[in-house]
Amino acid sequence: MTIDRYIRVMAGFFVMLSLALGVEGSPIFVSSWFLAFTAFVGLNLFQSGFTNFCVPSMLLRKLGVPEGGASCGMR
Repeated sequence: MTIDRYIRVMAGFFVMLSLALGVEGSPIFVSSWFLAFTAFVGLNLFQSGFTNFCVPSMLLRKLGVPEGGASCGMR
């Protein structure tokens, strides 16, 4: 897998997890404050689209993950 795909998988996982923990109808509801984490992930994806700066991509690059797409990676 490439850095681009790891970023998409991580973002999707964190959004789904925070929604499951933050929506009252969920069987694993904890607190509606988990919806703030959903907003945080969305805001980071938004800013990385404009600035091309993404901390997880830098960490994955240092771990030796191959580069692929350009949606959240520095060139």
